[in-house]
Amino acid sequence: MGKFQIPKIPATTNKTIRFPNDVIEQVEAAISGKECTFSAFVIEAVRVALKDINEEEE
Repeated sequence: MGKFQIPKIPATTNKTIRFPNDVIEQVEAAISGKECTFSAFVIEAVRVALKDINEEEE
């Protein structure tokens, strides 16, 4: 078993963005009943999109 390490919380910055209502509804439906917040879903989606963009540029 590995040694316990206190997790590091990454630095964050608040950004206000507007989502179309239909997108909000779709995200909320996708995360319903799961241990996921709206913000966590959006952050992961953006990370995947950025990874895809970087892979396309290579």
